[in-house]
Amino acid sequence: MILGSTGSIGVQALDVVSRSGDDEFEIVGLSAGSDWEALVEQAQEHGARRIALVDPDAAARAGESWTGETLAGPDGLVTLITEAGCDLVLNAIVGSAGLVPTVATLGEGIDLALANKESLVVGGELVMQLADATGATIIPVDSEHSALHQLLAGERADSVQRLILTASGGPFRGRSTSELRDVTVEQALAHPTWEMGGKITIDSATLMNKGLELIEAHHLFATAYEQIDVVVHPQSIVHSLIQLCDGATLAHLGYPDMRVPISYGLNYPDRVEVPVAALDLEALGSLTFEVVDADTFRCLALARAAGLAGGTAPCTLNAANEVAVHAFLGGDLRFVEIAAVIEETLERVPSGRVHSFDSLADADAEARRVAGERVEARADR
Repeated sequence: MILGSTGSIGVQALDVVSRSGDDEFEIVGLSAGSDWEALVEQAQEHGARRIALVDPDAAARAGESWTGETLAGPDGLVTLITEAGCDLVLNAIVGSAGLVPTVATLGEGIDLALANKESLVVGGELVMQLADATGATIIPVDSEHSALHQLLAGERADSVQRLILTASGGPFRGRSTSELRDVTVEQALAHPTWEMGGKITIDSATLMNKGLELIEAHHLFATAYEQIDVVVHPQSIVHSLIQLCDGATLAHLGYPDMRVPISYGLNYPDRVEVPVAALDLEALGSLTFEVVDADTFRCLALARAAGLAGGTAPCTLNAANEVAVHAFLGGDLRFVEIAAVIEETLERVPSGRVHSFDSLADADAEARRVAGERVEARADR
């Protein structure tokens, strides 16, 4: 089952599936937010029996256009998961909306190929506890976490001293804060190496994406924040590194193509051929690494601080970021104000203990309310 199948990761996942043998995969369900036409076309092409659309109006239109079963709304998405009888769910939904499907998947004991980092940013401790309780396996699909998953295989926990996530630096690497005051949405969406959806591309431009990945890595690999670093690597060839107690550093390298970690997540523990060229080191010539400009790109530091604070702080961080990015994409906020809105929201919404998923929903709602107010305050200036 592929959730968010009409997005960038979902489309590439279907490409990976279509290149596999006829008996390798059976697509039993697909979901999308509102793009019903693309979803119905995918379902017909790949033989899915059921689809779900979060937007009820889109679901109604889809139901009129094909003979398969169409489920509607968030509850319909959960039903799609719990009644499908599938072995693996790929969660490629963007944003905190991916948390409920993650919980539904793991609650059923279904293995999860996770491309929705917000599930662990918002509900990390509870999500990992749920996976442990049901015996479900989480296989990361983010390129950095997929790389770490592979690098850590076979290593004893006490031999690993540090995890290092690489960041491309985004389209504004090397620019100062003053040079970013008037950047446009189009400029922010022009990522130099990766082709991604709009929200993730903006997160990459602010380095919030790397901050979210930092929190995700903390939960996935049970590693203290003090042992996780980020380094800028413009070529996006080295996806992650680990440093070991004997002085060795291991790196995972490859051309930037999301079909590689997607295939790893879908086929784990096996590997299958992916139509990606083998790395040509001579053609590359050199690889470079730089220190993160934490003063200009403050979102990374905000994410680390929220992770260290724990409780509902990462949930607040994520909600405020989603509101701020949406406002920027809509022309209601400047690029340099994204971090300011997040910081002000974190200051105004105190971190509480995470007792349940309901407490996360309350924190998310409060953070969105406050972040919305901070966006409006800037618009009134």
